[in-house]
Amino acid sequence: MSGTNPEILRGHTLDPHAKYREIWANKKLLKLVYDDYYHRITEACVPGVTVEIGGGIGQFKKFLPEAISSDIQCSPMVDVVADAQRLPFRTAAVSNIVMLDVLHHVEFPALFFEEALRVLRPGGRCIMIEPGITWGSSAFYRFLHIEPVDMKADMFVVGSPDPLKEPYDSNQAIPTLLATRDRARFMQRYPQLEFVRVRWFSFLAYPLSGGFRRWSLMSHRIGKAVLKWERMFEKRFGRLFGFRIMIVLKRSDAPG
Repeated sequence: MSGTNPEILRGHTLDPHAKYREIWANKKLLKLVYDDYYHRITEACVPGVTVEIGGGIGQFKKFLPEAISSDIQCSPMVDVVADAQRLPFRTAAVSNIVMLDVLHHVEFPALFFEEALRVLRPGGRCIMIEPGITWGSSAFYRFLHIEPVDMKADMFVVGSPDPLKEPYDSNQAIPTLLATRDRARFMQRYPQLEFVRVRWFSFLAYPLSGGFRRWSLMSHRIGKAVLKWERMFEKRFGRLFGFRIMIVLKRSDAPG
């Protein structure tokens, strides 16, 4: 989830996502921004079983009602409680894995990609929208966002997942490293997970919405106009100024 803050969770231990849903319900601009994300994800899905990872606030099902919602934390909006590094799905049983602001929270991303490779059917997709570290967004993520950015991290380190790890621990750099510095290494390690799309987008509406904080620096009406403007310029300027990155991977038919 964007802008997640452990302070929000205090007093909501029975439902760790309740406060996020409360904020969501009262921020029209936030819903507008995330509706754009969910539309992008849905449009990239292929027919078949879809599993959402990190779906605790329960909004993706409004766009794909048949999706299976999973999260590492239990809440009323979740169908399956599961760690992305140990998915409880049969081999080649899933057509789409969809994730919004999840990869950069995974303790060992390499373990997740091994699981994705296992559970996806040939032709299946892993669709992610994550923070994108660009020239325009770097200062925001480094100095104005609560989550760290470590561009020197090794995303291929593998260990034993810690069951006591704070779910909101993160490194916002991981998705950008996957799409840039570590892309060739990733393709060598997982030749059956092919890059279908890497799209950098989102300039002003996301940071000015305030995410899941209670403040916002833009009205809903202006936000609608800004999102239309952003769509017009994302192909040309997204790599330089975008705050978001969309990565779509496809499980190839080639044998491992």
